[in-house]
Amino acid sequence: MEQTFMKEKKILPLVISMSLPMVISMAVNSLYNIIDSYFVAKISENAMTALALVFPIQNFINAIAIGFGIGINACIAFYLGAGDRARADKAASLGTALSFFQGVILMVLCIAGMPLFLKKFSQDGETISLALVYSNKAFLFSPVIALGLSFEKIFQATGKMKVSMFSMLCGCILNIILDPLMIFGAGFLPPMGIAGAAYATGTGQCFTLLVYLLFYALGPETVKISPKHLHLDQAVLKKMYAVGISATLNLALPSLLISVLNGLLASFSEKYVLVLGVYYKLQTFIYLTANGIIQGIRPLMGYNLGAGEHGRVKKIYRTALAMNMGIMLLGTVLSWLMPGQLIGLFTDNAETIQMGITALHIISLGFVVSSVSITCSGALEGLGKGYQSLLISLLRYVAIIVPAAYFFSRFLGADGVWYGFSFTELLSAFFSLRIYRKELH
Repeated sequence: MEQTFMKEKKILPLVISMSLPMVISMAVNSLYNIIDSYFVAKISENAMTALALVFPIQNFINAIAIGFGIGINACIAFYLGAGDRARADKAASLGTALSFFQGVILMVLCIAGMPLFLKKFSQDGETISLALVYSNKAFLFSPVIALGLSFEKIFQATGKMKVSMFSMLCGCILNIILDPLMIFGAGFLPPMGIAGAAYATGTGQCFTLLVYLLFYALGPETVKISPKHLHLDQAVLKKMYAVGISATLNLALPSLLISVLNGLLASFSEKYVLVLGVYYKLQTFIYLTANGIIQGIRPLMGYNLGAGEHGRVKKIYRTALAMNMGIMLLGTVLSWLMPGQLIGLFTDNAETIQMGITALHIISLGFVVSSVSITCSGALEGLGKGYQSLLISLLRYVAIIVPAAYFFSRFLGADGVWYGFSFTELLSAFFSLRIYRKELH
C-alpha cells in the first residue's frame, strides 16, 4: 500500500515531512487566534475579557472534536499498518458520522448552558452580554468544526499531511481577512462588533470543511467513507473510543483548569483573568506548533506499531522530543526578549501589561521541560494507549497544578498561580518519563 513509506523512510526526514505541514498549519492557526483577539481588543477591554471567559468552552468543544478525531486517526493508522483495509474504512465512516452527531449535541448544550457558566466568573453586565453575543454565534458552527476535524485526522492517518495543511490554511487565511471586515464593517458589510468575530471564525471553518470534501471527492482514494460501513463493529468502536475519550479528556482538561484558575485569580482582580486569557492566546502559538509535531508522529507511531517496527517507534519518539524542546526554547527566549510587545497586542492598559510581563516571565520557565510531557502524551496516544496519556494530562492539568496554584497564591498572591505552572511542568515531566518508559519496555 502507498503508506509503506511510514516504515521505510529514514526517521528524521520522515518526521519532518509528516510534521512540517502540521507545524505550519498550527502556526497559522495560532496566528489567526492572535489576530482574532487583536481585533476584538480594539473594540474594548471588556470585549477581550468576554473572549477570555468564552475561551474555556470553545476549547472544550474543540477538545471533544479533536480528541475523537485522534481516536479515528489512531484506528485508521493501526489498521492500515496491519493491512486491514476493511476496518480502516469502517473507522473512517463511523468516525465521521459520530463526529457530526456529537457536534450537534455540543451546539445545543453549550448555547443553553452559557448564561449560567458566565455568571460564575463575572458580575459585569456588559462583559456577560458581549460574551453571550459571541458564544451564541460561534457555537452554531460546532457540527462543522467536528466534521472538519474528523476529515483532518483521516487525511493525517493516511500520511496526507499537505492536504490537511492546505485545508486549514484556506480557512485560517479567510478568517484573518474577514475579521476586520465583519467586526468594523466595510462596503456592504455592516459593523457587527464581537458578533462579526464569531461569524468570521465560523465562515473560515466552513471553508476548511469544503476544501476537505473537495480533496476527498476529487483526490485518489485511500480510505473509503460510505454508508455501507456504518454498521457497528465492536472492535473498531472500542479502539476508537479507548483513544478518543482519553484524548478528549486530555484536551478538555485545560478548559477545566482555566475555569478553576479564573475563579482563583478573580479573587485578586478581574485584570488577572484577562492576563490569563492573553497568556493562553500567546502560548497557543508555541504549544500548537509543538502539537503539529505530535500530530505528525501519531500516525507514524500507530502504523509502525501495527507493522511490528518497535525500533522505529522508539526513534520516532526521540526525534519528536528533540524537535519539541527546540520549539519550547524559542518560546522561552521570546517570552523574555519581548514580553511587553506580546502582551501589548491585546491591551494598552499599562497596569495590565506589567501584570502580563510578570506572568509570562514566570510561566515560561517551565516551557522547555514541558516538552517531555507533551511528547510522551502524544506518543502514547499514537500507540493506542489512551489511558496512560490521560494520566499524564491529569497530572499536568489537575492533580499537581490546582493545589500548587492555590498553595503558592496563599503566600505570593496572584503571582503564585504563575509559579504553579512552572512547578507543575517540572514534576509532570518526571512522572511522564516513568509512565512512557514503563509502557514501551
